[in-house]
Amino acid sequence: MIIGVPKEVKQDEDRVALTPAGVQAFKTDGHEVLIQTGAGLGSGICDEAFSAAGAELVGDPAEIFQRANMILKVKEPLPQEFGLLKEEQMLFAYLHLASEPELAKVLIEKKITAIAYETIELDSGVLPLLTPMSEIAGKMAVQVGAYFLEKPCGGKGVLLGGVPGVAAADVVIIGAGTVGSNAAKVAVGMGAQVTIIDKNLNRLRYLDDLYRGRVKTLASNQFNIEQSVRYADLLIGAVLVVGAKAPKLVTEEMVKQMKTGSVIVDVDVDQGGSIETIDRATTHSNPVYEKYGVIHYAVANMPGAVARTSTFAFTNATLPYAVQLANRGFIKAVTGNRALARGVNAYKGKITCRAVGESLGMESCDLGEMIRSDAARSFIKRFENKN
Repeated sequence: MIIGVPKEVKQDEDRVALTPAGVQAFKTDGHEVLIQTGAGLGSGICDEAFSAAGAELVGDPAEIFQRANMILKVKEPLPQEFGLLKEEQMLFAYLHLASEPELAKVLIEKKITAIAYETIELDSGVLPLLTPMSEIAGKMAVQVGAYFLEKPCGGKGVLLGGVPGVAAADVVIIGAGTVGSNAAKVAVGMGAQVTIIDKNLNRLRYLDDLYRGRVKTLASNQFNIEQSVRYADLLIGAVLVVGAKAPKLVTEEMVKQMKTGSVIVDVDVDQGGSIETIDRATTHSNPVYEKYGVIHYAVANMPGAVARTSTFAFTNATLPYAVQLANRGFIKAVTGNRALARGVNAYKGKITCRAVGESLGMESCDLGEMIRSDAARSFIKRFENKN
């Protein structure tokens, strides 16, 4: 198989979808790897390192898309890349199709086999390819929140951990999953007063035991969210519904009640955001805007700011799945790996992830049934040819 890795084109995105170790793994198994010149520089990986591992360096991204059977990316293709996608090509990336209807339309029209890192899910419910980026985003959420609480940055001038005799800042985290628990870890470490809200009571029990009462836990409902948002100095949206748009749990009216100079960091923005006043994604170059006196941080690719850490953490998780696809081919790989099959969002012109279909108002098809139907048709055709 020919694997293509273009340079990311999203603004301020310095991650790359493969490391030299990944190149070597593919080459060892007999595959070709095309890497766009300069693709790894933002992550501190020079072209020579890729070349030494066996990759072919290609200057023109169009050539990579044209030659490759499988495209590996970090973030979803942008409009300038839509025309480069080849009919029936395999695409492996963070896609977030629930909030990307135009991309979904292109993938369907071109019958792209689209596999989303973020919906690959183990039987236990763990999202192995999303987890490392969620860990990073959760930790960063507190980091950037603390920064924008500083007065020169537009915040109220509050030190997250306070000092003896002066109260610490109130950090409210909505969602106790990977993002939320990592945000809590950093916020507690910095000395903040932390409240974490979730609908999963077992998850709240775990965090309560872990922090021995150091973190305040609340069941997720409108009343608790409204009361907590009102006193928050830093509000972090950390809600995830696999494959679907994030629910709007914090309303505009709630934000209006927040204190001037408070900060919101919505980690869910790539899935549409869980805070109603987050009406657009921002970039690392221009990360915040003010609304109702509250600073809104809505960067959709937060881990891209720590590109080297993110690239290696990300590829540690994605490489085994990508190699499996290359070695076994798509059909054998997904029929032999339920987690990987759950990651397939589009196949042969159909949406195959129910949550994505529901979010886009489109019909979704069962991947397993599609594959079995294809196999049956292939068998009948072979039988007819023999006779």
